[in-house]
Amino acid sequence: MANTPSATKAARKIARRTAVNKARRSRVRTYLRKVEEAIASGDYNAATEALKAAQPELMRAASKGVVHGNTASRKVSRLNARVKALQA
Repeated sequence: MANTPSATKAARKIARRTAVNKARRSRVRTYLRKVEEAIASGDYNAATEALKAAQPELMRAASKGVVHGNTASRKVSRLNARVKALQA
């Protein structure tokens, strides 16, 4: 339990921030799952559309500090390569 007023306020802020970050992370995972499902189905057009929707979401999460920037870039790059492979 927090002993000082400032510690109490900090605990409230952390709880709010955690909730926001959890929602953002969940949203990113949903978008990534849609891309994965489109790739698994072998539908190039659906996969391309899903990736176009997922990329800004991932980068937004990176800019907000929910995921590391390099992690977001790596995920986008790998998904893009897999989507491109569907076209061939």
